[in-house]
Amino acid sequence: MELKSKLLDPHRGLYLYGTTPPRQGSSQDKLYGIAEKLTARLSNLKLDAINVYDIQDEAGRTEVARPFPFLPVVDSREYSQILKNLSGQEIINYKCVVHHPKADFPAWLDQSWEQFGLRYLTLVGGSTSNIAYPGPSLSQASEAVASHKYDFAFGGVTIAERHISKGNEHLKLIAKSQKGMNFFTSQVIYQPEATIKLLQDYSQQCQKLKISPVRIILTFAPCGYPKTLDFLKWLGVNVPKDIEEEIFAAKFPVEKSVEVCCSTLRQILASVELATIPLGINVESVSIKKDEIDASIELFQQLKEILAAYYEKK
Repeated sequence: MELKSKLLDPHRGLYLYGTTPPRQGSSQDKLYGIAEKLTARLSNLKLDAINVYDIQDEAGRTEVARPFPFLPVVDSREYSQILKNLSGQEIINYKCVVHHPKADFPAWLDQSWEQFGLRYLTLVGGSTSNIAYPGPSLSQASEAVASHKYDFAFGGVTIAERHISKGNEHLKLIAKSQKGMNFFTSQVIYQPEATIKLLQDYSQQCQKLKISPVRIILTFAPCGYPKTLDFLKWLGVNVPKDIEEEIFAAKFPVEKSVEVCCSTLRQILASVELATIPLGINVESVSIKKDEIDASIELFQQLKEILAAYYEKK
């Protein structure tokens, strides 16, 4: 079954792993070496696809200093192509649409399909409304992809914490899906309540409008070090104080974070058990520490078992 069919099938889970491209200036040998190492790590996971992120500086998103310095990375499409060729996996390539001139976007889509072989995109907007970006808005980019001569399957991102503060994230999901988005991927989750509220409101609104909900992919990442936690918080992830204390009081914090993520997914699934929303998981490591990277592989396996069991009961 091709990835598009999996994305649109409400009777199965979707299983993704997320990664970032290597640093800009890396040689071809280094690019291939990094991709080969990742491919070997993922070889036994039975993934549906790999997410390749488009990393930006995100200047102006917050006044808090970035815990890790921003280092420009290679074109995500180049790394996506290498990973696809080495792993045989489908790739979902992220694209932050606002940083390059609006007039250049159609040509970027042509090149992505023809030169890089991309078929799946996740579109991301600007990190702040306080900057006048040169590129298209998320809405404009969605319309451009939906009307493009090549039949991309594309999605967006969703932030449950935004729903708690503004109360309209579920309406945004519907508006974006009406512009052609087939799926949404969350930011990292360490607090289930916001995600539960979002999924419940989204499901109810879809039932009210008599429309089918699109797939929501829930993202998780291990966190066993204070610096990793600082970076997650900088990214906007809500890590409750009691969860933070539970992780760092453990003898092995990285392992404890895996337990917490699994518990979080179980709580979400228990609360939306009767909902009709197709779900998925996406696992990533936000640091370069080996034990956190290794833990992300274990986390994927455990989360996949949990979600697969959920679908077996449905």
